[in-house]
Amino acid sequence: MRSSNPVFSRRGFSRDNGYAGFNTAPQAGGPAVGTQGNPYAGTPHAPQGGNPYAQNPYAPQDLQHGAPPQAPPAAGRMTMDDVVTRTAMTLGTVTVGAVLAWALLPVTSSSFGLAIGSALIAMVFALVQAFKRKASPPLILAYAAFEGVFLGVISEMFNSRWSGAPFQAVLGTLAVSGATLLVYRAGWIRVTARYARIGMAIAIAFVLVMAVNLLLVVFGVADDGGLRSMGPLGAIVGILAIVLGAFFLTLDFKQIEDGIAYGAPRDESWLAAFGLTMSLVWIYLEMLRLVAIFSGND
Repeated sequence: MRSSNPVFSRRGFSRDNGYAGFNTAPQAGGPAVGTQGNPYAGTPHAPQGGNPYAQNPYAPQDLQHGAPPQAPPAAGRMTMDDVVTRTAMTLGTVTVGAVLAWALLPVTSSSFGLAIGSALIAMVFALVQAFKRKASPPLILAYAAFEGVFLGVISEMFNSRWSGAPFQAVLGTLAVSGATLLVYRAGWIRVTARYARIGMAIAIAFVLVMAVNLLLVVFGVADDGGLRSMGPLGAIVGILAIVLGAFFLTLDFKQIEDGIAYGAPRDESWLAAFGLTMSLVWIYLEMLRLVAIFSGND
């Protein structure tokens, strides 16, 4: 499956990665080689050979009926331990940056400007990594550090007005991500090509509408934040944004699962950590706003 996540779609978990080598020669009386066990075979977004790492020396060569292969661990192949370790490092860097920013930067207009600057730098790092054809750990960790500074300042500002809001937002983020993982593992959500297309169409529409709303607010056309107000309308938009964040997580889970099953190189675990971090940051920021809305103006 070609990932809709911009991190994965450029490198690693997609058919256009440097390890792809698709064997599409048909077998007599059967499907193309490699399509057995591929849940996306026959869809517009399906890898033509089933295994996106068919020519990866670490990839298993045989596919079983009904499920991706579960080959024994081999040196150089991505494992769940790799993903967990890299994700812990990336989220840990975000946390350290946030704690330091909270502790060292007072709530002032200048610190808010620093937060916006850090967010823009983090965005640049994220875009550079998203369009690179290979994971860059220093780039990913730099993104995490600047994102942490932004989150630390913003969280302190929210806490100064709505005491305890960041802590509640962290709990909410853990609850949403944990529930999403449980639902995904239980098989209640199947990440198919159609599911990804519909979800990404909604996500793109949401981002475009929010961009237009921001312009209207900046030019004074929309009062009180417009769709992002601190009232009931803003709460509805915030809930929708959190649902979209959970959708991004399901894409991340699927790409990690497929990457491990099909023998992705170990470096791809950094891209998995990067994608998960971006999704969790999205959910946390939306949860922070939602907690503030429900806390009222006191």
